[in-house]
Amino acid sequence: MEKQKKKFQFRLTIGNKILAGFLALIILFVINAAIIFLTGNSIKQVVSNSSNIINPSKDAINEFILIVTRGKMLITNWVYLQTNQDDKQALRDLQNFEYPALKEKLTKLMPSWQSDSQRVLMDTAFAKFDALLETQKTIMGQLVTFENYEDALTKLLAEDAIENQVIPMSAALIADLNKIAAIQAKVNAESEAALSTSAVNLRNITLILATITIVIGLVSAFFIIRTITVPVNFLKNVVIKLGRGELVEEKQSKFTSDEIGEMALAMDNLVNGLKSTTIFAENIGKGNYNTNYKPLSDQDVLGNALINMRNNLSQVAEEDKKRNWATEGLARFGEILRTNNNDIQKLSDEIIANLVKYMKANQGALYIIEDSIDEHEESVMSMVACYAWDKKKYLNHKIHKGEGLAGQVWQEGESIYLTEVPGNYIKITSGLGDANPTSVMIVPLKVNDQIFGVVEIASFTLFQKFEVEFVEKIAESIASTVSSVKINARTQRLLAESQEMTEEMRAQEEEMRQNMEELQATQEEMQRKERELMRQIDDLKGQHAKH
Repeated sequence: MEKQKKKFQFRLTIGNKILAGFLALIILFVINAAIIFLTGNSIKQVVSNSSNIINPSKDAINEFILIVTRGKMLITNWVYLQTNQDDKQALRDLQNFEYPALKEKLTKLMPSWQSDSQRVLMDTAFAKFDALLETQKTIMGQLVTFENYEDALTKLLAEDAIENQVIPMSAALIADLNKIAAIQAKVNAESEAALSTSAVNLRNITLILATITIVIGLVSAFFIIRTITVPVNFLKNVVIKLGRGELVEEKQSKFTSDEIGEMALAMDNLVNGLKSTTIFAENIGKGNYNTNYKPLSDQDVLGNALINMRNNLSQVAEEDKKRNWATEGLARFGEILRTNNNDIQKLSDEIIANLVKYMKANQGALYIIEDSIDEHEESVMSMVACYAWDKKKYLNHKIHKGEGLAGQVWQEGESIYLTEVPGNYIKITSGLGDANPTSVMIVPLKVNDQIFGVVEIASFTLFQKFEVEFVEKIAESIASTVSSVKINARTQRLLAESQEMTEEMRAQEEEMRQNMEELQATQEEMQRKERELMRQIDDLKGQHAKH
């Protein structure tokens, strides 16, 4: 009875020591948390002011400077680059969307600014930029049509407005904004200094409390280690070997009927389970995702996690395979588009042949919308290239908008994917005869909501979702390249016409110069003959007077 009482008291003593050590650590953690919380609130206020007011103000001011600079560049391009529609649209967006949004953002931030002079300068900047926008809009209104650009007086007035109004006003506005930015930079520096001071204080306090916590923790650990020794040697040896990555079985000699014995038995089961888990993990590492594995129990966290990892890795491997296939295809077709962007026919042949082969399909065709000379004439779409297509259908194959599935895709601008192909739609021809395809995919060549044509692919197999998405991406790149090819061709044509007109004007100028020289020579000859005639008349008068 006395032995049991002593044993009970001894256990209580160990428990009290452990409890005392943890209580001391908990108290220190509470004190540490309280001090960190108070200091953190101060830092939070500084950070909040910096993230919500100071930094957004700095970014908005810099954005304002960038908008002024971009506005000057875009209005200059408006005057000097007649056909640059992208810059013209960018200038409209800047005036209608970017600047109003920035002004609203700055207006909300300005009441929080500490400097009155900064707010006054910003109000002045808004007024100056509004006046600058009015000047830009006046220039934009003067140069709208091709005739406006051809009018020398209108073009000269616009250029004069750029030189004498837009550029000086922009420079003055940027100077004001730089002053505002300098004030804001000073505010940023003050905020960063305050934040740095608070961070240093928090670091010092944290280091002091951490040192105290470590000392108390070491003292508590020393007493606990002194109390628990021999009873855990078995578990210690096993855990050490597990820590080295060794999966070995330890003999159970002592502690077979108490809690330590139960822990030793559980450890032995764990080692055996880890061996099975290791084999399973090695198979996963080798990419063998079909290996069977049975967890130690329904609550086996590691085993169930490995099973989930195997399933996820198998899915990821499949997704990577699809993604790599799409990436490789995009690179391949990107190279085709880059190397054949001068000849639309060669480009079309290369695209459809490689696309059908890469998709492992059986048949394909590429349609391009023809440029209509007369804007009132209905546009048509012609088959410019095909692969394994009926040659008779290929010749002079033209489609109107809304006609057939290809015309429907042209009209609606959306892809069509058929898995139940009508019997009279198309036939895939081989040496063994004709057969209906299993699936047909028709995708518009669309970029920026403008359609340049349609690509059609037929196959005996079904297309998967990622393959359809791949073709849609490729179609967008094809449309962009076709657009560039057409623009280049149109530019070359206009350039040739311009050069021809220049040569004609030079010839006319040379002819006029020769005519002027001949006219001048004729006038000089007439003047000479007139002087000769007058001299003869004077001679006759002199002779008559003598008689």
